[in-house]
Amino acid sequence: MMMEEEELEFAEDLEAILHLTPEVQLAIEQVFPSQDPLDRADFNAVEYINTLFPTEQSLANIDDVVNKIRLKIRRLDDNIRTVVRGQTNVGQDGRQALEEAQVAIGQLFGKIKEIKDKAEKSEQMVKEITRDIKQLDHAKRHLTTSITTLNHLHMLAGGVDSLEAMTRKRQYGEVANLLQGVVNVLEHFHKYMGIPQIRQLSERVKAAQSELGTQILADFEEAFPAQGSKRAGGPSNVLRDACLVANVLDPRIKQEIIKKFIRQHLSEYMVLFQENQDVAWLDKIDRRYAWIKRQLVDYEEKYGRMFPEEWCMTERITVEFCHITRTELAKVMRTRAKEIEVKLLLFAIQRTTNFEGLLAKRFSGCTLTDGPGVKKPETPLESTNPFLEDEVGEDGSEMDEGLDRLKKPKAPDNPFHGIISKCFEPHLYVYIESQDKNLGEMIDRFVSDFRAQGPPKAGTEDGGAVLPSCADLFVYYKKCMVQCSQLSTGEPMIALTTIFQKYLREYAWKILSGNLPKTSSNSGGLTIKSLLQEKEGSEAAKFTVEELCLICSILSTAEYCLATTQQLEEKLKEKVDKTLVERINLTGEMDTFSNVISNSIQLLVQDLDTACDPALTAMSKMPWQSVEHVGDQSPYVTSVIMHIKQNVPIIRDNLASTRKYFTQFCIKFTNSFIPKFINHLFRCKPISMVGAEQLLLDTHSLKTVLLDLPSIGSQVVRKAPASYTKIVVKGMTRAEMILKVVMAPHEPSVVFVDNYIKLLADGNPETFQKTLDMKGLKRSEQSSMLELFRQRLPTPPSGADGGPSLSFSTPTPEQENSRIRRLEKLIKKRL
Repeated sequence: MMMEEEELEFAEDLEAILHLTPEVQLAIEQVFPSQDPLDRADFNAVEYINTLFPTEQSLANIDDVVNKIRLKIRRLDDNIRTVVRGQTNVGQDGRQALEEAQVAIGQLFGKIKEIKDKAEKSEQMVKEITRDIKQLDHAKRHLTTSITTLNHLHMLAGGVDSLEAMTRKRQYGEVANLLQGVVNVLEHFHKYMGIPQIRQLSERVKAAQSELGTQILADFEEAFPAQGSKRAGGPSNVLRDACLVANVLDPRIKQEIIKKFIRQHLSEYMVLFQENQDVAWLDKIDRRYAWIKRQLVDYEEKYGRMFPEEWCMTERITVEFCHITRTELAKVMRTRAKEIEVKLLLFAIQRTTNFEGLLAKRFSGCTLTDGPGVKKPETPLESTNPFLEDEVGEDGSEMDEGLDRLKKPKAPDNPFHGIISKCFEPHLYVYIESQDKNLGEMIDRFVSDFRAQGPPKAGTEDGGAVLPSCADLFVYYKKCMVQCSQLSTGEPMIALTTIFQKYLREYAWKILSGNLPKTSSNSGGLTIKSLLQEKEGSEAAKFTVEELCLICSILSTAEYCLATTQQLEEKLKEKVDKTLVERINLTGEMDTFSNVISNSIQLLVQDLDTACDPALTAMSKMPWQSVEHVGDQSPYVTSVIMHIKQNVPIIRDNLASTRKYFTQFCIKFTNSFIPKFINHLFRCKPISMVGAEQLLLDTHSLKTVLLDLPSIGSQVVRKAPASYTKIVVKGMTRAEMILKVVMAPHEPSVVFVDNYIKLLADGNPETFQKTLDMKGLKRSEQSSMLELFRQRLPTPPSGADGGPSLSFSTPTPEQENSRIRRLEKLIKKRL
């Protein structure tokens, strides 16, 4: 007993020892991969024995299996014994290897210390060798600096003496070169200003510069007196050299010379074009620009070589002339504002902008404060807007031609644009008021011309085309926009945009909406007259072919106006200042034209829809219960097809340039006709089986016609858009499903209700009751059917199959199958 307990404890201890962590087990499997079940961590002895002896018959080999396991155990014992004996001397070998490594490390440290001592000795030796060389280098550098400084000091002292002497003798040519050198040398002594002698030389240089500035200004004042047109001295080599000296002096000296010379040079202009002079008015503005051109030529001949080229004196004189001219023109226009007329204003602006364009070609604009070194303007970018091409023409010489012959718009990189013409901006209200008046007269003329000429004739090139007045309006808009962009790109452009908006709306109301044909009922409802016509079986009033062409023409014009207005908005935003771009918005006007398009399409739909109403009314009044056999399509179908073939080809041909709106017409008509057809279908009650078959045939005929509606009557057959086809198929399939439900027997009730829910996917009890009315069921039968219908509806109503659903072919008798087959044969025969 004790031995068994000891063996049990030994087994438990062994199991605890051999229980390894998952990480150790995974490492062992990676190092010693094995497929033997005995090597698995989750080894189960029972499963292993069951694997060896799966059946009772396999126990016959138990001795062989036991012998194999014993053999395997002996081999494992031998392997373990060999490994254990091999590890007997490992500890002693490890201690010996560690001692050897420690001895080697000690020897290595000794060698490193020896090398370090030798390196320190070498470094000390090098320092002793190079100590004298460093001292010599420092001495050489200090000596070189001293010699250079003494040379600079000698040059500075001699240069200051020479500068003072040359200044007294007015030898400006030599002074210009010497002064720059002295200033450059003096910069080397900034850190020595604490030395009295250096500070004294610096003060002498500043005094010489001040004396030179005063002396040069006096020389220029003497050569060019402030009053009188005669020059005492005129240009000379002394003054030319003085300008070179002024380049080195304080920039204020140069600015003072330029200012006095330009003021003296333009003094004659101030006298000739005083505010009270006759030549100061706008009609003689050309004389101002002719005068400055002569003065510039005179300057180039007399003074072109006196001033340095980098002073840009010609451009400076011109810029100052422009500033004076702008101020003087503003004064005279303010004084005589009542005398300003549109043509006179445009004439003056034209001449001014031409002059500004000439300046851009002649000068770079480097003297302007807002952008030095601006590039010369190149050819203006070509417009991408089809209705905004540059106007072609030459400048007229007469003032009254200014309205029609303005030059092309300014190049966007002209640095001189507005330098004079800015003064005209406060008076542009005259131009805006004139354009308001002209556009009002133009709209009135369009209205009278349309009334005189009448609507476009059917069968002519004008039928369905864009109205000519539309192109005239936008051409005039283009002209106004180009003119105004020359005058100003600020608030006047906003005012002109407001005028554009006003007359775009008036054109949409007076020319387009105002000329749409009127219907008997604008709301689309029934009137007493239409009810009487329906009762008498007469045809409803329809638009004539000319009226259809007019509607299509107005629709095409509205589309053109919509697209062109969008382009106009983009071009206005390009022309106006960036700070005012947000105030350019023609969305309201584009919406107005969109409404005209929608109203036009609605009129076309309403006309064809109304024409088909009598036929649908006739369908609902036919005795479908007494139909005895299925024949060809019914007369009401023929009537609907006739109206479609009459209207649709005319509309399609007149909307050939606006294909998308013809597609919209087809979609809207289908969305209106199909629900109306289904509503009239519900009025056909009661219906016999044969009557339902005839209606199903008629429905298929109408479906075929509606699918071909976009290309009906056309020699070129085009595939209908997928969106349109989807609407037709969905709507007419619903009508066919209604008729199939009517054709089906209502017994058993559960099958009938389930098939209704499956085919129509409609959970509305009213629709279900209308279907029962078509079948001619009594009210008592309908009540039970409605209650059953409410019970069989799926929750939530999703249109899916609710409960068991059977097809019509399974419960229907043989007679019903034969009727449906006959109907299919008739449809195939007709197709």
